Amino acid sequence: MSANESIFTVAGTPLVFGPGAALETGWHLRQAGVTRALVVTDPQLAAIGLIDPVVEAIRAAGVEAEVFAESGIEPSESSVALAVEAAREGGFDGFVGLGGGSSIDTAKIAALLATHPGGIYDYLNAPIGKGTPVPGPLLPLFGVPTTGGTGAEATTVAIIDLPEHHVKTGISHAYLRPLLGIVDPDLTLTTPRAVTASVGLDVLCHAIESYTAIAYDARPRAATPDGRPPYQGANPVSDVWSEQAIRLAGGGLRRAMADGADRGARNDMALAASAAGRAFGQAGVHIPHACSYPIAGLKHEWKPPGYPGDDRFVPHGIAVVLTAPASFRFTERAAPERHRRAAELLTGHAVDANDHDALPRAFEELMEAVGAPAGLREIGYGEDDLPELVAGAVKQQRLLVCAPCPVTDGDLEAILRASL
Repeated sequence: MSANESIFTVAGTPLVFGPGAALETGWHLRQAGVTRALVVTDPQLAAIGLIDPVVEAIRAAGVEAEVFAESGIEPSESSVALAVEAAREGGFDGFVGLGGGSSIDTAKIAALLATHPGGIYDYLNAPIGKGTPVPGPLLPLFGVPTTGGTGAEATTVAIIDLPEHHVKTGISHAYLRPLLGIVDPDLTLTTPRAVTASVGLDVLCHAIESYTAIAYDARPRAATPDGRPPYQGANPVSDVWSEQAIRLAGGGLRRAMADGADRGARNDMALAASAAGRAFGQAGVHIPHACSYPIAGLKHEWKPPGYPGDDRFVPHGIAVVLTAPASFRFTERAAPERHRRAAELLTGHAVDANDHDALPRAFEELMEAVGAPAGLREIGYGEDDLPELVAGAVKQQRLLVCAPCPVTDGDLEAILRASL
């Protein structure tokens, strides 16, 4: 028998999709036996009242609902700790992440630590945390996204910013996958333009990284079924979701940026986000996401234009996409036909077989079109920061092993340098 894997698994969060779907959240909670739910959201969404109809609908269905509205725009150790404290002390038997990926990820960790003993560092990925496997299923957890971006309602990961370590990392386990994703495109209509750009770029990185990931049958065979990682590598099922997400977001993002009230564009982006979440939840992401965590975690000096509030941080989608062109130039040689096909889906145009730069070029053109920063220098990084950025990216081995070719420290330095 080959030393390589021959098996892949197909698992995914069931989805309820469509305008008005969020108003059915209470019904679904009751179906799961939930009587008292903690609704995790962020201060901005609470302030504008976007969550009010959903919370009212939950209560109208006979489920007690308490709102925790202190989720960070990018979850930090301190904001997640507050959510965990509320979750453990409130006597909840169900959880709802209502907001962007940050709120849903915060709800995942709150549900984890309300269900099982231990602290955040027990479950965080090694080497920063202990990487302890989640011991069993969580209390019922529902993901209700409002940004049409991260796909967190369909994934097995929760990401957290650790300022003391100058890096972001996460908890990854199949039990973190929500019981149900409730995707209502109407909730995304008020998403600010800058946020739309960031989360839309994140959708495309999710989809294209999973599409260009190492093939599942090129990875070493797992000794036992439970040793098979959540990020298995690209496979025939994840490819379907990846291609759909790239196609939908390739046109949908530009339309949503041109007119935030374009319901067709918002529908396409919400569906693309969930499709990409399903894709990378099976296949994995690689170099751009590995680099994004130190980019977002090392400095908190940049004020992202167009974001509400005065917080200084690098939005996740921006942190990811800044190294995407250089990353795909590096990985193209390992899977040229996949990179070419991704470029065709992204642009809607055929790509010549000899055009080996089509995908990076398409990303650069899209970044310019949606107003993303042109490089790392624009958000405050320089050559002196490269050693720390490389060191932070190297820690993300669970992602780097998903790249279609080996990635050395020198390769990461070259990619980050080219992204300055």
